[in-house]
Amino acid sequence: MEAIDIHIHGFFGSDTKDASPEDILNMAMMLSKKDIKGFLPTVYPREIEDMRDDMEAIKKAMAIQKTEGIYNQAEILGVNLEGPFLNPVRCGSLNPNTFIAPTEKHLIRLIDGFEDMIRIITIAPELEGALKVIKKATDLGIKVNMGHSDATYTEAEAGFNAGARGITHIFNAMRPFHHRELGIAGFGLFNPDVYIEVIADMNHLHKKTIEMIFKIKDPDHIIIVSDAVKNTGLISPVVTDDGKLLGGSMTILQSAKNLMDMGLNWDVVFKCISYNPKKFIGH
Repeated sequence: MEAIDIHIHGFFGSDTKDASPEDILNMAMMLSKKDIKGFLPTVYPREIEDMRDDMEAIKKAMAIQKTEGIYNQAEILGVNLEGPFLNPVRCGSLNPNTFIAPTEKHLIRLIDGFEDMIRIITIAPELEGALKVIKKATDLGIKVNMGHSDATYTEAEAGFNAGARGITHIFNAMRPFHHRELGIAGFGLFNPDVYIEVIADMNHLHKKTIEMIFKIKDPDHIIIVSDAVKNTGLISPVVTDDGKLLGGSMTILQSAKNLMDMGLNWDVVFKCISYNPKKFIGH
């Protein structure tokens, strides 16, 4: 079994922010102990140069794994960029002051030299200029997720038509589903060609919401992610002093157990933590 986590910022005391290669390799070691076979270190939205520094650390960690081999470590499969082209109205636990306008100039400045390792970037499709940036990223071979977004259904559809093929942690940090305006969540549920990330730690989504997702969405297009952060594995849930969720509270294998406890078939759950994420990122 190869459990692959494609959206994870940190774990057990290390994360991608102000990272060193040692931080990333420590994440790889600790995830391996939890039977995670591969992951995409996910970079927080920050100043472009800071995000590039974080990607450089990940790149060096990948080189170390390639040179020295992978022993008791989860394989670093590339990088996931959560932003910085996001909507501050739907910032969630991210710092909205780090979000910037989506322009091709900003995109190229961000990814220059890292194009071959960036697997996913999240963009809010309703922002002015976003559709051009989605198309540019897609043309460069980067998978585009839509998220941290106030997009309507129609705006999400426009993002899809520009090339976006995923939704970042569905229902979280996006326009709420409404019976007259389904929003980006509704688009993700009902478009059969869109992959949706689901945080199944039972904190980010109500159990019945997760049941609904699996009843509506083809499980071949559901990807279970942890959205884990630095303190995941040390405390649970990971929240601010006032109770705001900061990130996922468990690994994807722990989430898989939750799903099976709900009555989902193991074959279905296995697809969502292994086959589907690998197919999405082309691994």
